[in-house]
Amino acid sequence: MTARPGNAHQARLLRLLRDGGPNSRAALGDRVRLSRSKLAVEVDRLLETGLVVADGLAASRGGRRSHNVRLAPQLRFLGVDIGATSIDVAVTGPELEILGHLTQPMDVREGPVAVFDQVLAMVAKLRDSGVAEGFDGAGVGVPGPVRFPEGVPVAPPIMPGWDGFPVREVLGQELGCPVMVDNDVNLMAMGEMQAGVARSVRDFFCVKIGTGIGCGVVVGGEVHRGTTGSAGDIGHIRVVTDGRQCACGNRGCLEAYFGGAALARDAESAARDGRSAELATRLESAGRLSAPDVAAAASAGDAAALDLIREGGARVGQVIAGLVSFFNPALVVIGGGVTGLGHNLLASVRTQVYRQSLPLATGNLPIVLGELGQVAGVTGAARLITDHLYSPA
Repeated sequence: MTARPGNAHQARLLRLLRDGGPNSRAALGDRVRLSRSKLAVEVDRLLETGLVVADGLAASRGGRRSHNVRLAPQLRFLGVDIGATSIDVAVTGPELEILGHLTQPMDVREGPVAVFDQVLAMVAKLRDSGVAEGFDGAGVGVPGPVRFPEGVPVAPPIMPGWDGFPVREVLGQELGCPVMVDNDVNLMAMGEMQAGVARSVRDFFCVKIGTGIGCGVVVGGEVHRGTTGSAGDIGHIRVVTDGRQCACGNRGCLEAYFGGAALARDAESAARDGRSAELATRLESAGRLSAPDVAAAASAGDAAALDLIREGGARVGQVIAGLVSFFNPALVVIGGGVTGLGHNLLASVRTQVYRQSLPLATGNLPIVLGELGQVAGVTGAARLITDHLYSPA
């Protein structure tokens, strides 16, 4: 996509069409508060760029019928969500509807070269399926801190070999299109805001509990990244003084006590210590345990598994309660791979937050599981790149 909106009015129109689908000139004029003549000029300029196309006549609102316009249907965007243990890649259309989606297991610790070889193989498979010949832009999420303007990971604790790797530059050269890079939890927040449970909310938290734990902070409908891009790194907030060693090098961090890696470790300990026959059976069968094993054991009524979930949820809730008291969000969304633990986890988080935070902050505060599941990150990645492209050059 070589064309870009020429001014803020055109950018606003493109985002309205992305988020709301085809619409009439009259309805768009109501939203952007432009005179009919000024709106006609801006829409006609967008039609000339090829970013939007005519879409027939709108329903009558009394008087002469207005014309519909929509984003050009041939626009294609790529969303890449690199997690600690898997990769998701999706192609979307202009309104961020997912046209094709692939997921593959992958250990991010294998390094950027191996990971991007896998990403490009998945992209090639999607192209071969016919959903896209090329891309107008791509968004990428990685499970660590990102210096956002440059699209570069910075000292990510669970990503050895990625520090300073030029993700945006490398992938942009391979794909031949603009690329934007962000932390994976920020993209999950953007995905839930675009098409999930946070569609109508302007101020919220999105907490991702996967191998690690992070928090997307949305203020006024925009992701807050902080001065250097590290906002929301709640997994390294201390919850126990002089506690367990964390992957970041400090002690007592939330991630040292909960998240996929910590949960698997504690579950294996419970199995070997004779505290859980259910987990011991699963460990003997598979040789290792993971969050889904704990979820299955809890569903079977295993007391040790239920205790692990409740204790972990209480730790997460302890941190979220402090954030809620500080920020006063309208919504807290819980997502990520560990949410397979379901309502046992959610109930524990809620109990801790409602107990610790003031009633004024929690009286009308929903704490809910995300709606989009595995496609939250790729949807947010597509929104990230279109936010960039649907802005004045």
